[in-house]
Amino acid sequence: MKELIFHRLFVPAMNHLANQESLIDGAYSATFGEHADRTMRLCSALTGELGVGRTDRFAVMALNCHEYVELYHAAFLGAGVINPLNLRLAGKELDYIVRDSGTEVAFVDKTFAPLFAQAMALAGDECTVRRTVLIGGPDDTDAPHDVRYEDLIAGNDPVLPDEPEETDPVVLMYTGGTTGLPKGVLCNQRAEILNTYHAAMKFPQLSEGTALLQTPIFHAASMVAVIATQTFGGKFVLMPMFDPGAAIALIEKYQVTTTTMVPTMIHMMMSHPDFAPEKLASVRNLAYGASPMPAALLDRLLTLFPEMEIGQGYGMTESSSILTVLDTEDHKIGGDRLRSVGRAVPGVVLSIQDEDGNELPSGDVGEVCAKGGNYMTEYWNKPEATEEAFQGGWYHTGDAGYLDEEGYLFLVDRVKDMIVSGGENVYSAEVESAISTHPVVGQVAVIGIPHDVWGEQVHAIVVPKEGAEVDEGTEASIISHARESIAGYKVPKSIEFRGEPLPLSGAMKVLKRELRAPYWEGKERGIN
Repeated sequence: MKELIFHRLFVPAMNHLANQESLIDGAYSATFGEHADRTMRLCSALTGELGVGRTDRFAVMALNCHEYVELYHAAFLGAGVINPLNLRLAGKELDYIVRDSGTEVAFVDKTFAPLFAQAMALAGDECTVRRTVLIGGPDDTDAPHDVRYEDLIAGNDPVLPDEPEETDPVVLMYTGGTTGLPKGVLCNQRAEILNTYHAAMKFPQLSEGTALLQTPIFHAASMVAVIATQTFGGKFVLMPMFDPGAAIALIEKYQVTTTTMVPTMIHMMMSHPDFAPEKLASVRNLAYGASPMPAALLDRLLTLFPEMEIGQGYGMTESSSILTVLDTEDHKIGGDRLRSVGRAVPGVVLSIQDEDGNELPSGDVGEVCAKGGNYMTEYWNKPEATEEAFQGGWYHTGDAGYLDEEGYLFLVDRVKDMIVSGGENVYSAEVESAISTHPVVGQVAVIGIPHDVWGEQVHAIVVPKEGAEVDEGTEASIISHARESIAGYKVPKSIEFRGEPLPLSGAMKVLKRELRAPYWEGKERGIN
């Protein structure tokens, strides 16, 4: 008998919480009954009018909004597989993801409709999208679209789809690729609902009070909140895009009790002119993760809010998304464990392995590997990458770290040289690929260097081609060149030119650890 499907959360909430306020999105608000009615009308529109099958993908490119939550819930009820698009993607990346996923229906808001239309034009006759749905009001209809979202809602009856199977796919979320191309992470009902239960065990505040959703819905960091908050009885307050001043105002206005933030967001909020500890007095629970947490920032947070329940989550898109939690009690105890990312959530097993797949003892550094029911089904259309990721029956995270004797996980580096800047993952190979085609560049290595706000910033080290001239405009030229093929947040913020070749290992690989060392001397690169 199946249990790990979204219906088992959604239907009871629909029946028992129908008159309870469930969601606030600017001037819009809805009870759970109203939200459920719209979601089921959307299910009807997807499966009927738009012709989306249970395993067909539909894309969403929009700011945080109640329609985005409805689209997520419709997918999890079995009306299709949602493909949330990163809002920072460049046109070529959008074109690749849409064609790779086989997406035929896309939902866009007025902000991103023009960019999406331009990206689809790049594909020409190979464009797979046959219908573009515009999210928004009548004033937004000048944006490129085929049909309006509200017309779909008004023109269809509310019908609850039949229960899916636990193995049915629900979300295809693309993440950065070390080969220069994003990889689609396909997760099913079982993985996502297990992850929701894991989170509920460690963050019980999901079922109480008012939650502010300020992380972008397209990001895996928002997954638990989008699936669990309403169905567990909590209330959502949405903000379209993070703004520290607006976040402070919303927290104070709605007496927000819980929220999730990337450390960069915490820093920006606490540095804003409008910040005052009393304005955040209602916040009882704060979860953070997705990028390095500077020790000084954490110390300030704990000092200003000694009664706040603070927890950290570590995970990845492939794990739907939580693997470990450093909980409130750990933060109160403090000490060395604050440098860790906590212990595995219930049902997840961790091991540290060497290059040959041998398990290492406590304290030894190796690759972090994990087992759990909350893992992806596959990398979409990439069987070899999937097989490599699950070697020996373990998921290989690509992170280097160690476990202490109490099971706390400490991360020491990224095996694949990933950079985490402001909560976004940047793969150095992808950036290097974009830079390497510039006519001046002979060799290039991309590393993360410390940044007070973003945790890490993307830094490129370039060895010019022999005879190439480098002047004061070369750096800007390389940055502009990179921006043509990759998203803005991946573009290097600084470039260093060297006259000597980059250091190489015996296997002829660039020794990035040596390149990073001068920048991180005396600092901890504790990537979470």
